[in-house]
Amino acid sequence: MLSGNRNFEARVHPSIRANFLMSPPLVIAFALAGRVDIDLTSEPLGTGSDGQPVFLRDIWPSQAEIRQLLAAASDPATYRKLYAELAHQNPNWAQLRAPTGLVYEWDASSTYIQHPPYFEQFTLDPPGIREIKDARCLAIFGDGITTDHISPAGSIPKDSPAGRYLIERGVTPAEFNSYGARRGNHHVMMRATFANVRIKNLMLGGEEGGFTIFQPTGERTTIFDAAMRYAATGTPLIVIAGHEYGAGSSRDWAAKGPALLGVRAVIAQSFERIHRSNLVGMGVLPLQFKPGTSAQTLQLDGTESFDVLGLGSDLQPQQELTLLIRRRQGSTEQVPVVCRLDTPIEVEYYRHGGILPYVLRQLLVKPQRSAL
Repeated sequence: MLSGNRNFEARVHPSIRANFLMSPPLVIAFALAGRVDIDLTSEPLGTGSDGQPVFLRDIWPSQAEIRQLLAAASDPATYRKLYAELAHQNPNWAQLRAPTGLVYEWDASSTYIQHPPYFEQFTLDPPGIREIKDARCLAIFGDGITTDHISPAGSIPKDSPAGRYLIERGVTPAEFNSYGARRGNHHVMMRATFANVRIKNLMLGGEEGGFTIFQPTGERTTIFDAAMRYAATGTPLIVIAGHEYGAGSSRDWAAKGPALLGVRAVIAQSFERIHRSNLVGMGVLPLQFKPGTSAQTLQLDGTESFDVLGLGSDLQPQQELTLLIRRRQGSTEQVPVVCRLDTPIEVEYYRHGGILPYVLRQLLVKPQRSAL
């Protein structure tokens, strides 16, 4: 039971599979009761010092009590007293070194903030739109994959790719902090992608954790390590999922992470609205199966290779494309999919490789146009 605004499984603790959101007073009431399976409308929270049962209604504050506390909490004089000299009350804050200059000086040894790689391959000419050929499947997921499954924000296990990365750099597990706290380091966040301890990859029969099968060797490994091995051979990647892929908070790393791992397309039965847009913004192509089609109906197990056909300079919003499946036995199958670039500007973003290079090219070209 928690009063926070996130109830993804494993978010509070890796062992927690389900969380229930409620008001702070109710969290306290359930804590007093000491169990979840209680009907607070009819069962007592416990026994008072007089030996009588105590119910939630007995301790729930009245409206008058609430108004009295709100009045005390919103006293302007108290606020001014507490915050007028806030900087001087915290000498540690005042002692923090604050570098000056026009640009940020990146520290290569930092495990919190690293220079992001989004523009390493940048050119003034957009890469354009081309078909995806000989792609491999990084993972096959079921329904309800949330952004927290894709990019967890909670604790970092010491035996995870991110944990090993930090240990190699002298960070002890006690100092790991969380994925969310290290979101400025893409080396950590790439290793966090699809690393939620509760995510189930159907390529491994639904095994939990961020693991996959590296093809064509059939070796079981982490999703991050597999992605790096695919990147070394220039192999494009796809992810396959069920309904409502990307549900939950609109976490930017749920799109950034897959893009940096080399995922070129996500093929799902349906997408959460904001996450689909975020994928487009990072240059990852969202494709949607036609109704009645899924990884299960196609009997996909991850040993296949894939082409996405029909992509070209004349691509239109929500155009039908063809997913060519090459099976290990040598047979092929063509499946229609809907390109979920829903508007002309999304097609333009995709042509540029995402919204970041699109905006940068606009900034670099505008001065030239003004001079002309």
